[in-house]
Amino acid sequence: MSTTPRNEEKSLMRHVFTKAASVAAVGVLAFAVAQPSQANTPQQGPVRAAAAGPAYFEMTDITRATFVIKLTESSDIEHARELVSGATTDEPHVLTRIIPRPAPYNPGWSFQANPDETSFFNQAIEVCDSSIPYVEDHLDEVGGPFLPGRVWCDWTSRLVREIPAP
Repeated sequence: MSTTPRNEEKSLMRHVFTKAASVAAVGVLAFAVAQPSQANTPQQGPVRAAAAGPAYFEMTDITRATFVIKLTESSDIEHARELVSGATTDEPHVLTRIIPRPAPYNPGWSFQANPDETSFFNQAIEVCDSSIPYVEDHLDEVGGPFLPGRVWCDWTSRLVREIPAP
């Protein structure tokens, strides 16, 4: 079956639209994950209260693999503890930016979640969704077409428990 110029034009437009939508989605995610600027912050205090120290949580996903995240922001730590205790079910999934190197508190994985860019979500776009093992198996592709901007939002992620600091 040969393609007509009209079909080729439709195919090209679909391809361009898909690429444009992907770029826009990455931009939205980058904006959502970005930390607030302190340039216009009054000098009365920090934007967020600092946590007494980092907290570590084990997460899992549909594959039942486990992965440890480190949280440093007190509001994120509080939210994570509420998720683990069952006090809330709001924003149960982990959204972060991948650092492509191992962390001593997360043995067995060649990557880590950036503690300064980790938060929680209810729904996210598909371009950042991936399971824990799939990220590991395709780590060399992270930041390109796979998980653009190194933004990772495993749709099936959920916190299992808080673990002691290493």
